[in-house]
Amino acid sequence: MNDSSLSLKKWHALSALSNTMLSLAQSGKWDELIEQEVAYVSLVEKISITPFPPGSKHIQDQAMVMLNNVLQNEMTLKTLLQERMDELHGLMAQTGKQKNVNITYGRLSGNVLFPGEINQ
Repeated sequence: MNDSSLSLKKWHALSALSNTMLSLAQSGKWDELIEQEVAYVSLVEKISITPFPPGSKHIQDQAMVMLNNVLQNEMTLKTLLQERMDELHGLMAQTGKQKNVNITYGRLSGNVLFPGEINQ
């Protein structure tokens, strides 16, 4: 296998992995997405050290199409991840409020307060 076809094969793999990651995010499979990110970063590193040889314009054009797909997927993925982070932030805030309620009212559990005793 020559350098051009090896490079192109890596680009195909990156594009496919990018599509998979986007699908996982859209399905809410966040743990699986994180597992795929390790392979994604590794593949990007391999691509960065495997340049196309001179005179491979046709292969470079094919890689450019795949790169555009990957970049579009990354933008969509970034939006989905931001939405997920906002959701988690809301859940954490709600948990904090619930904890405060439990602490405040937990001290009063088992006690019966009468109207005249509230401010004492």
